[in-house]
Amino acid sequence: MESAEIRRRWLSFFEERGHAVVPSASLIADDPTLLLVNAGMVPFKPYFLGETKPPAPRATSVQKCVRTPDIEEVGKTTRHGTFFQMCGNFSFGDYFKEGAIKYAWELLTSSVADGGYGLEPEKLWITVYLDDDEAEQIWREKIGVPAERIQRLGKKDNFWSMGVPGPCGPCSEINYDRGPEFGVEGGPAVNDERYVEIWNLVFMQYERGAGDGKEDFPILGDLPSKNIDTGLGLERLAMILQGVQNMYETDTLRVVMDKATELTGVQYGAAKDTDVSMRVVADHIRTSVMLIGDGVTPGNEGRGYVLRRIMRRAIRNMRLMGATGPVVQDLVDVVINTMGQQYPELITDRKRIETVALAEEAAFLKAVKGGTNILDTAVTETKAAGGSVLSGDKAFLLHDTWGFPIDLTLEMAAEQGLSVDEQGFRRLMQEQRDRAKADAKAKKTGHADVSSYREIADRAGATEFTGYATNQGESTIVGLLVNGVSAPAASEGDEVEVVLDRTPFYAEGGGQLADQGRIKLDSGAVIVVRDVQQPVPGVSVHKGSVQVGEVTVGASAYAAIDVSRRRAIARAHSATHLTHQALRDALGPTAAQAGSENSPGRFRFDFGSPNAVPGTVLTDVEQKINDVLSRELDVTAEIMSIDEAKKQGAIAEFGEKYGERVRVVTIGDFSKELCGGTHVGNTAQLGLVKLLGESSIGSGVRRVEALVGVDAYNFLAKEHTVVAQLQELVKGRPEELPEKIASMLGKLKDAEKEIEKFRAEKVLQAAAGLAENAQDIRGVALVVGTVPDGTGADDLRKLVLDVRGRIQGDRPAVVALFTTAGGRPLTVIATNEAARQRGLKAGDLVRTAAKTLGGGGGGKPDVAQGGGQNPAAIPEAISAVERLVVETA
Repeated sequence: MESAEIRRRWLSFFEERGHAVVPSASLIADDPTLLLVNAGMVPFKPYFLGETKPPAPRATSVQKCVRTPDIEEVGKTTRHGTFFQMCGNFSFGDYFKEGAIKYAWELLTSSVADGGYGLEPEKLWITVYLDDDEAEQIWREKIGVPAERIQRLGKKDNFWSMGVPGPCGPCSEINYDRGPEFGVEGGPAVNDERYVEIWNLVFMQYERGAGDGKEDFPILGDLPSKNIDTGLGLERLAMILQGVQNMYETDTLRVVMDKATELTGVQYGAAKDTDVSMRVVADHIRTSVMLIGDGVTPGNEGRGYVLRRIMRRAIRNMRLMGATGPVVQDLVDVVINTMGQQYPELITDRKRIETVALAEEAAFLKAVKGGTNILDTAVTETKAAGGSVLSGDKAFLLHDTWGFPIDLTLEMAAEQGLSVDEQGFRRLMQEQRDRAKADAKAKKTGHADVSSYREIADRAGATEFTGYATNQGESTIVGLLVNGVSAPAASEGDEVEVVLDRTPFYAEGGGQLADQGRIKLDSGAVIVVRDVQQPVPGVSVHKGSVQVGEVTVGASAYAAIDVSRRRAIARAHSATHLTHQALRDALGPTAAQAGSENSPGRFRFDFGSPNAVPGTVLTDVEQKINDVLSRELDVTAEIMSIDEAKKQGAIAEFGEKYGERVRVVTIGDFSKELCGGTHVGNTAQLGLVKLLGESSIGSGVRRVEALVGVDAYNFLAKEHTVVAQLQELVKGRPEELPEKIASMLGKLKDAEKEIEKFRAEKVLQAAAGLAENAQDIRGVALVVGTVPDGTGADDLRKLVLDVRGRIQGDRPAVVALFTTAGGRPLTVIATNEAARQRGLKAGDLVRTAAKTLGGGGGGKPDVAQGGGQNPAAIPEAISAVERLVVETA
């Protein structure tokens, strides 16, 4: 029975018995305590905790789950995996033990023809909690399970809670006897490898108190209503119904291993090491597809790091099995085709999933190319020095420069007999984080002790911002710092930080740059303000220098901003809101803000997107924005409660924290966002918005950059000048330029192809001469040497295979040719069948040569390719190949 059918039968069985079918929740947990959904009951927690009323008294689901505490163990055994599906049925104050037990027994033991799973009743063993006489009696008297197949276990095995005070209760597990070939008899209390748990029935009837671990907590009393939470592992049941040894041989994972075999030539079951790699690939690729499908993108933090880690483990294990090129496309397609039977949204969203996965593969392959060389060198140096521990700084270099997760470095070092100084690595990582925090803090505080600002805030209170209504106004100096230290006065030329009781200056925040301007004192002193920050909440610190006179605390002042700068920034900020809404309209709600910067006359806007935004879409977005400008929509701001803002559909800004009262900026009927920044009064004031383009700034995050107002006009004026110059060069009208330039480029490309063809023919002409001059090494025909620099990899490969084919008869042949292309050494080596029977494999020879060249390589036994960093080492690499042929032949 296929997994999709197991799932269908489960949902159908319980739906027919009055259960509401609840679709699987996203793997992205709607729970701040969880990174990913790791159990079938997670989406139902609010109902069990009494936080929300359940939609129905009975429910059923098949929930996607991911658990990742022991990723490094995946593959080493057949029991560890990261993704699984948990079939569950739930009762919220409706049926209890007898109902749950009867449903479970009926579904498991009913015949396949009657909609059940057709398990033999005599192979099912039951466990109950130590003192749960009620459950034991139901199993024995109502169901008819013999007493000898019912076992009582303790709190550790048969009592459930969430790990925190709240609902808890005893549970009863149903186990399947797989037979004597899986171990000794005696039931699940003796052997859980033979007696596999397939279904756990949890009877929530008590309330627990605080305590540690699974056993050390008090029972406070009965719950007001008793609930049922059950979970059946779909993969475990599939293993039994499909008659296979373990979950990796079930239908949804076996197909992935079969595709891996097709791509690498490695058969599952052939060797222990490759079996481990096969299982890693199958599990991790499937989990990756499910995570990406639910909106996770590879990254360096949180669930994004989980995805990146497992994807890179899968790709690396494919390479360990001999894959030399991209493999993710084929593997992902298999998973989508298989799991799409259960989750059709995977098929609908195939393009996005593939795009994210392929981008991560490309990034990792690039990292591996450089990082593996660094690691190999570090390992060699460590061993040469007699060490057994790879230094933390080398591990940090691999992580920081080449994107190697520390887990990957640990694995690769262990394979070469070394451990890694993890403590040193963690220390360097922390130092890097501390430096980043210090840099950010320095921008906010100017290296001053935050306590200085806190002291001012405690004494004078928060700074009143008047900038929404006015550009200038009277104020009083309530705080002064000179070179980061509190001071009563400052003189001409001093760098100062000034705190006013009220100010029209906007402090940098929410993506908007700070105002600049001047503060004039009644004494005639002038402070030029270059920046404004809020190092502590509510205190605006004006950073600048004393241009004239002396500044003292308590002095009256007149603060005035640079109005033209403020207006240019306001135009940019309003344009950002319009761009955000237009992108969401074009790409959907996933195009959520991920950062922005609004500066005079220009802005950048970061948003979520798995792939590049097509030029046509970007053009439509720009057109829509400028259409809004022409509608002359009013821009208004209103203070309201956060709940009211959400009800009105206001979009929250990325990374911002909001209080109970928020400011909502509305642009006509087009846009509504929570925002504390300054804006224009009407969209007509923007004049013009020109999107310069978009680019990637990280996995799943894109950036649009744009100009506004006069800056946009100046840009278009320059473009017009360029177009006029091109018209003069190609003698055509503006609308003819694309066609004429394309034609010129096409002719140039054709000429380059002719030159390349001529050069390739010259290279291949050398094949006959190379074959005739083959060395004889103990009966092996060895052709080894160099070809002209600039020969590409494809041409070198053709030449090597041509030479191999010219060596007559059954004579063993090895052909190893080298060249330099793009400043780097390249080699392709091929062997024939007779040579391989003598132990001469192309992959082994390439690895020897590539190591000498300061690089790496691989391939199949008949032909392999490698490269390196040091062209000067080619003669030494040739000698290394010759020595290996002599030793092996």
